[in-house]
Amino acid sequence: MPIRRILSVLCLTTCACVTTGTFDAKVAELDALRAQHDRDAAAREKAAKADADAKIAALKAQIAQAAKDLEGTTASLAQTSRDRDETRKHLDDQVALVGELKKRLEKLGQNVDRLMSEKGQLNQVLEDSKARLEELRKQREAAESRLATFRKLIERFQSMIDSGQLKVIVRNGRMLISMPDNVLFDSGKTGIKAGGLTALGKVAEVLASIADRHFVVAGHTDDVPIHTPRFPSNWDLSTARAVEVVNFLVGHGMKPQALSASGYGEFDPVAANDTAENKALNRRIEIVLQPNLAELPSLESLTTK
Repeated sequence: MPIRRILSVLCLTTCACVTTGTFDAKVAELDALRAQHDRDAAAREKAAKADADAKIAALKAQIAQAAKDLEGTTASLAQTSRDRDETRKHLDDQVALVGELKKRLEKLGQNVDRLMSEKGQLNQVLEDSKARLEELRKQREAAESRLATFRKLIERFQSMIDSGQLKVIVRNGRMLISMPDNVLFDSGKTGIKAGGLTALGKVAEVLASIADRHFVVAGHTDDVPIHTPRFPSNWDLSTARAVEVVNFLVGHGMKPQALSASGYGEFDPVAANDTAENKALNRRIEIVLQPNLAELPSLESLTTK
């Protein structure tokens, strides 16, 4: 019922009615209060919408920055590339989520309470993405460190590489120094030859200068079997040669805690044992550079059940 009519009825039902001027003044006052109330409500609604828009803009800016950081990752290594692609898909999902949130916000008529609830979920997604980007950055730095070590080894061993005394290679994801057995040993023997002693001395000098690394010395043979009282199998011969090299390296300045020995016999060939040349490639000593624990992927996400 209109305010003027309500007041008219009240005036008729009471004994002392106010004058028409007083009545109109009160009506005008009520109309002004109602108009002020409407303006205040509109202002609050506008402020709430502006706040919501600002928060959405801030979230979009965060996502844009995360995408920019992702684009700067190194694509030179296959594992890093796979991680980068996975993170990029994760960020694309976040962008899609923001778009969906915006549509829902518009559909619900700027329901700020609902937006705040969903904002909390989006913040968690962003935090997870930042953690993943940080992990990816660490992996990239580790890869760059391994590459720098590899280049340094090649540089320091260049003269020995050129003379055929050794090779610095990456095989099965492992960085290693490979030395043919004819440089180090006579056939079926474990005593290091004079030329091999000189070559191993240079290797020991370089490897001793590499801090915080462990090394595995691995012996390998071709598939020609050996049967002697001392070496019943190629495993025994390859292991004994690896131990001989370890003892030499320790005697020339390398820490024994950083070394271990293993023998593979003929069971880890690098070529088919079908020619004399290939058999010679398989008879070798490999010194494998073990990765630092800090370079390994984080295992915090793994759980046991």
